[in-house]
Amino acid sequence: MTSATRRTMLSLVGSSVGLAGCSGAGLLNAVSPAEPGASQVARDVAFGPHPRQRLDIYAPASSGSRRPVILFIYGGAWNTGGKADYAFVGRAFAARGFVTVIADYRLVPEVRFPDFIDDGARALALIRDQIGRYGGDRNRIHLVGHSAGAYNAAMLALDPRFLARAGLGSGTIKAVAGLSGPYDFLPLDQLASVAAFGMARDLAATQPVNFARRGAPPMLLVTGSADTTVYPRNTEALAARLRRAGAVVSVRIYPGVDHAGTVVALASPFRGQAPVLADVTGFFGRFG
Repeated sequence: MTSATRRTMLSLVGSSVGLAGCSGAGLLNAVSPAEPGASQVARDVAFGPHPRQRLDIYAPASSGSRRPVILFIYGGAWNTGGKADYAFVGRAFAARGFVTVIADYRLVPEVRFPDFIDDGARALALIRDQIGRYGGDRNRIHLVGHSAGAYNAAMLALDPRFLARAGLGSGTIKAVAGLSGPYDFLPLDQLASVAAFGMARDLAATQPVNFARRGAPPMLLVTGSADTTVYPRNTEALAARLRRAGAVVSVRIYPGVDHAGTVVALASPFRGQAPVLADVTGFFGRFG
């Protein structure tokens, strides 16, 4: 792919991947070459009765010791998205030694907060019970989320009620990487957030910043300086609250990168845009 073609594709994908949509994500599968040493090992594994309570699994090709695990949660304003569109993410992390799970979840308007987060907890419960079949280590489960998915990941990590409802303990999640996530977005001023959270009885209880606590899983929060969809202040606000609480947190702000750029950079043709893949895997490597 020439540099001009790469810039054109980046612009096309970037315009369609974000908080309000993910149709461009599937394009990244088409332009991303196969990752050596990674393969899809399971498709449509059910973690609940609903058709969207399904997950796919990608794994390193080499066998041996149990591998660390990543659950990737995609974005899409809590109202759109599909796990097949993010196969490039599964392959990218699997090629670097992680058994990688990409799960669908129920969407707005069929459900509202907190149901889409509970689906993530249900997926984690299945991972905890069954990931050993695919070479994963049930004691080393990490979360990665982009945009609305980063919100879901943060809530799973910070509000212990979600794991508890799924029968999971507080130590289930080893570490978290949030990419361009909304963590502090009151008052609700976007149609997507009103649809997802407007019926909540306690709006403060929908905000990750209000659950920052000592003992939370270590968190890597990354964003782009050019993000005008979910402003970097969200990352900065959550990081400040976590530091104040005594939690472990690291921040990366990539110059010139927009909202879609942090997930697009996981695709092999665009990794030069920002070192997201290296930063996330390096961070997780520090905690098992």
